[in-house]
Amino acid sequence: MIFKGRVWLFGDNIDTDLIIPGKYLVITDPKELAKHVFENIIESFYTKVKPGDIIVAGKNFGCGSSREHAPLAIKAAGISAVIAKSFARIFFRNAINIGLPVIISDKARDVIKENEVILIDLENGYIERENGERLMIEKYPKFLLEILKDGGLLQTLKRKFGSDND
Repeated sequence: MIFKGRVWLFGDNIDTDLIIPGKYLVITDPKELAKHVFENIIESFYTKVKPGDIIVAGKNFGCGSSREHAPLAIKAAGISAVIAKSFARIFFRNAINIGLPVIISDKARDVIKENEVILIDLENGYIERENGERLMIEKYPKFLLEILKDGGLLQTLKRKFGSDND
């Protein structure tokens, strides 16, 4: 699982309301949610983000509520992965469950630059910067890689156990 994209930098304590404001929680279509992602931080973010872009943030990314809309909106906007110093636990798990890779790195936010193109290799456990520097990250356990490869937990369960409602 390798991801390559342009970086968007965010700070500490990016809560779920900053990711997707609460007034949009009535929306169930991920593509509609994506139009409002980070709108209170970066004006017209949705029109600026490109498929494959990567978020690099500080501590406590995804704090606040347990709303699944937050990682869903990020993924639907085309973000391929989120790297942060730490994540709110429920955000981390919700992201994995919908197939959005989330990576913990103590160093990434301090050294990676805005608009830098980076590569993330989840299976081998590193982030590679444009200058060739590699930041080591903890490798994902096999079962989490499997969920991400499938595109989320629901798809993994369908693949493993089948579904009468395909």
